Amino acid sequence: MRPSDDELSRALHDPADPPLHPLPHVVADLLRTLDAPPRLAAHLRAVHDVARHLVAWTEDRCPGLAVDREAVLFGAATHDIGKVVHPAELSGPGSLHEEAGRELLAAHGFAPDLARFAATHATWTDSGATLEDLLVSTADKIWKNKRVPELEDLVVARLTEATGRSRWEEFLALDELLERLGAAADERLAHQASFTAARPAS
Repeated sequence: MRPSDDELSRALHDPADPPLHPLPHVVADLLRTLDAPPRLAAHLRAVHDVARHLVAWTEDRCPGLAVDREAVLFGAATHDIGKVVHPAELSGPGSLHEEAGRELLAAHGFAPDLARFAATHATWTDSGATLEDLLVSTADKIWKNKRVPELEDLVVARLTEATGRSRWEEFLALDELLERLGAAADERLAHQASFTAARPAS
């Protein structure tokens, strides 16, 4: 049975435990336009919420570091949007959604520097990866408490360069934050799983 538009609305707006911030209006509207699966909306909302914590912490710790907050939040809110095109990747492995997501966002008028996150969230090892790319990629791991030392090392390197503090000090600070954010992973996973992966009935 296909879900109703009401289920998509619940995924976008209903209270959750832990509390999840709503997605940016422009993203929520796009998900409705695309008849996105409610589970995808719930996932994007969870990653977006973690990204909010990450970027706020980064701004507080490194006030002199230029971080494009809105780009990070948009990137987290749309990173898997290509799964509308490749819905099998909602419940199984696959990378077809990455370039499809970039193309989908571009087709809906979003600038390349925003649409890119749909592809770059999985290519954080590229030499051209920005701090914004790294924060979106980190949020996409930590929402389910997956720790990726190589990715975290790249974030630590950016923090060390920006603050002049020791690498070890930055590592410990980031590790404490990620442990705290990861502690709610089971609840976020359960919330996401409570929504269907099918697209709403038209």
